[in-house]
Amino acid sequence: MAQPISLTRDISPPPTRKASSAQIQTPELAHTNGAPGTGDRVDREHVELLDAEPTLAAVEAGQARIRDHLEYFVKLLSSVTRPCPGPTLTISDFSKLYKRNQHAHGRHFVVHQHDHPISGVHYDLRLQFSESSTISFAIPYGLPGHPNSLRPNRMAIETRVHNLWNNLIESASHATGSLLIWDTGEYEVLPRPQKKTRTTDDELSDSGEDDARSHSERLFAAFQSRHIHLRLNGTRLPPGYTIAMRISASDSLKGPPRKPKTKRRRMDPIRAARLRKQRSAPADSETEDDELDETQSETAAVYPADVDAALASEDEDEDATIRANNAYTGATNAIGSVHQRHWFLTLDRKLSGFRKARSGPDEGRWVGGWGEPFFVKGRDVERSLVTGRSADEVMRDEGVEKFVGRKMWRPIVE
Repeated sequence: MAQPISLTRDISPPPTRKASSAQIQTPELAHTNGAPGTGDRVDREHVELLDAEPTLAAVEAGQARIRDHLEYFVKLLSSVTRPCPGPTLTISDFSKLYKRNQHAHGRHFVVHQHDHPISGVHYDLRLQFSESSTISFAIPYGLPGHPNSLRPNRMAIETRVHNLWNNLIESASHATGSLLIWDTGEYEVLPRPQKKTRTTDDELSDSGEDDARSHSERLFAAFQSRHIHLRLNGTRLPPGYTIAMRISASDSLKGPPRKPKTKRRRMDPIRAARLRKQRSAPADSETEDDELDETQSETAAVYPADVDAALASEDEDEDATIRANNAYTGATNAIGSVHQRHWFLTLDRKLSGFRKARSGPDEGRWVGGWGEPFFVKGRDVERSLVTGRSADEVMRDEGVEKFVGRKMWRPIVE
């Protein structure tokens, strides 16, 4: 008779003798987004856990319990590093970064590039808000990097609350696609910009209170207020890189969207950008909140196909407890994340150091900041910050062959 998975003993340190049969899950049923999955469990009689380190698929799927995830992933990633011409983070610095945030007020973040077989290429932004857990947003085209882009906004879609150790993962399988670390570091939550008005004593008092709170506490409060101004201090992202995120009051009252019954036809993004430019000239807003107010309807109109893809990645067989709590096993949704809720995200140009030119050849354009814009170019170009691997190399290292991904993804470069 198969032994319940809840009784499977720890495998770190390695066992000294063989374990009895256990109920296991095949790697193909591991959950998406590099998270502990539940899927359909398969009873396999006479399968033994040998005296060896657990496989990556077993760790991801929650089959294997290890006491030190950092040690496990550092050893794994160290064995697959490659030379990379782009920015890199050494394994030593990668380890130190994670270690100094292993506490209740940690502020670790990661941006994963995820090439999922159903939802396609997207980028997962995960932000630590407690000692054990992170909130997660799927961003179809990655973070914006051009202050004068014709498509300055992104949609960020809440996914499940993850375990903090998921920030360390690079992996691949036929069921989940490839996952690599695009950037990682520590975040800051900045005060919400206010329109120019007289400052009261109460507001000054509130400002002092903000300064006394940790950034994870500020993230918790900003998340509840539905307005987040987030500075991401990474390695690949330029210095001072800051984004603004918000949801409208009406959207905050809605539940998660349902899967559409029919597929929408996607408009060519270049044509859509030209139409938007014809409809309205760029606004001279005092704050990024104003810009989000003015452009949120346009953002929603541009990305319907991407929303469909994100909804398509839901696992209908997911464990009921995970669905009810919107958190994977081991993580806690104390922050109140709502699955598949939509946020509007834009580059906070002022807080990123840009200013609007009032005269000269660049009049009306945003100048200064970090200088040259950057573009997120997708799986065929981007490489891991930690191992230097491409998506295909991650696939090969994990023994995944003949993977068929979702086509037609294109970067935003206009």
